[in-house]
Amino acid sequence: MQIRQLMTTPPVCVGPDASVRDVAVLMKIHDIGVVPIVSESGLVGLLTDRDLVLRLLPQTTALSEVPVSQAMSTRLVTCFADQDVAEAAAIMGDNQVRRLPVLDRSGELLGVLSVGDIAENASEELAGQALGEIIEDR
Repeated sequence: MQIRQLMTTPPVCVGPDASVRDVAVLMKIHDIGVVPIVSESGLVGLLTDRDLVLRLLPQTTALSEVPVSQAMSTRLVTCFADQDVAEAAAIMGDNQVRRLPVLDRSGELLGVLSVGDIAENASEELAGQALGEIIEDR
């Protein structure tokens, strides 16, 4: 099964100048834990619920003034829409990430694939294996 059949689309995205407060509001509205950050050149980062809690809350009180570009993760691990879901699960496990931005072969962001998407729409066993690798202490 290809990733394009499982991924969440369209992705909820913001630009690097958006505030982290705005992203937190989007996460709440859409019940999501990651928001891709895109510029004219394409995907430049991700802001996760974990980034908000661990990077920002301990350091600042004025979240509405902090641009996403100061909090986003820039170490991007992605997959392609035409890859097999087992490949995506392996990528997640190898890189210990629960969500992958999904790109087309030209680099355009198409959606986001989560471990939950794999469990709900493909294989609970495969999702469980990936999750085991993700949470493994390395």
